[in-house]
Amino acid sequence: MESRMINQFLEMVKIDSESGEEKHFIEYLEKELKALGAETYIDPYGNLLGRLPSKNASNSESILLSCHADTVQPGKAIKPVIKDGVIRSDGTTILGADDKAGIAEMLEALRIADTRPVVEIAITRQEEVGLIGVQNLDFDWLTAKKGYLLDNDTLDTIVIGGPSYFTLDVEIKGRSAHAGMEPEKGINAVLAASKAISALPLGRIDKETTSNVGVIKGGIIRNGVPDETFFLAECRSLNDKKAEELAKKMEVIIREKVESTGATVKIDVQNPFQAVEISDNSETVMVSKQALKSVGIDARTGFITGFTDASVYNNHDIEMAVVGIGAHLEHSTEEHISISDMEKALGMIVEILKISAQ
Repeated sequence: MESRMINQFLEMVKIDSESGEEKHFIEYLEKELKALGAETYIDPYGNLLGRLPSKNASNSESILLSCHADTVQPGKAIKPVIKDGVIRSDGTTILGADDKAGIAEMLEALRIADTRPVVEIAITRQEEVGLIGVQNLDFDWLTAKKGYLLDNDTLDTIVIGGPSYFTLDVEIKGRSAHAGMEPEKGINAVLAASKAISALPLGRIDKETTSNVGVIKGGIIRNGVPDETFFLAECRSLNDKKAEELAKKMEVIIREKVESTGATVKIDVQNPFQAVEISDNSETVMVSKQALKSVGIDARTGFITGFTDASVYNNHDIEMAVVGIGAHLEHSTEEHISISDMEKALGMIVEILKISAQ
């Protein structure tokens, strides 16, 4: 017979919540938090916030536990399958352990923990498409200055840092013409974009820096010289200065190559996240390590050049360590999680609550 936590996880993954379509799942989770005795609040962007009173605690400070409600595609009509103690989908979709395993583990920990501080809960929308939910979170509602993001995969790593991130939205204007009758009268915006993209430094720049062009759109008909093209580029680095310099370099290259064709260009550069790092000796890291040791795991710290909501929390002066939930091969139809790892994650969270209450 499966445990209450596992049964709830199986129930939750069957609730569709692809990015942008989390409303029904958020409503489900609000009912679960209210059943635990939490005060709840859905902020104007649709993120779910909650607050639970302390229990047998000597510490009056609150902590924040956070997860995200959305999944990547294909995440509809998920059919979970358990075999040999491992939970997978039927192979046609993702599983949704990222991040519903974290939510299931958190809810069960809040049910069974004998002691805890005041616990604030934030479950965000649209994490998977650019941390949009947490960027629009009502931070005024929160009081916690320290917390734990339940959104890393492996249990033996605590993420303590993330990159600076720059986006470049590029709009190129050429001039249309008939491609067969008078191509010389046109300025090919697709060609201008291709010259720019081919000149950009892309991929792995160094061990802490990457760049990419992920989207390009242009042209309407085969036999017309296209007068408009758009593409979306990005760069990121664990070193803020490197990321900024790379973004400037990419902007210069794009402008130079596009204008050399006679086309014009507009480049919108944004810097939504700055590189963050919390110390190996910070309270949240030390508590996380102690909690993981209680379930037999000697955890190490590390950095990622991907993103989690912790990038935004830390930029808002909330010290957030990112701890594991036990998932593997997220964002793929091979995503899976073992029941034993979920139980270890549960034990870790209960221990975090216990330590934080002292």
